[in-house]
Amino acid sequence: MESVEIRGNKTTTDLMREAGWYCLYTVAAFVVLVLLVAVFWAAHPNPDASGPKILATILAFIVPLVVGFAVAKFHPDPIAGHVWISGLLFFLVVTVYVLDLPTGNGLCNGCGAIDKLWRTFFSIDRNSGLMGGDGLLIGLWIPLSMIGYAVGAKVGNAIE
Repeated sequence: MESVEIRGNKTTTDLMREAGWYCLYTVAAFVVLVLLVAVFWAAHPNPDASGPKILATILAFIVPLVVGFAVAKFHPDPIAGHVWISGLLFFLVVTVYVLDLPTGNGLCNGCGAIDKLWRTFFSIDRNSGLMGGDGLLIGLWIPLSMIGYAVGAKVGNAIE
């Protein structure tokens, strides 16, 4: 198995090491978001106010971007710049889940597919009520943190 060469002259051991680092970077982006949400939770913001949601959405991108940049400066690795793929895949899985959720009274009653997704993931004021109101957290902030981490790592690897 070690003698098998895959495109790019990489052995299976090299690919397994890269896959391990990829998973570690993905988990790191998620942990940064968990810590950010914990800080917001400790501050007890008004759950109905738009300001904290908008600020958290911006920080869900910026904070992992900074962490990804810092990690890339201390441990340069081009694999970290590909974590955005995890964010995209996560978003797509959650999108399919939301499209399968039933609607009803108070739950985006009569919404079409686009309206269902928009109100669940992107609407600050008119939430769809699907996913227990956690559409921003699960469907937007998690993928956004992974994308931000990847952008920061890519920039950190590019700047010498």
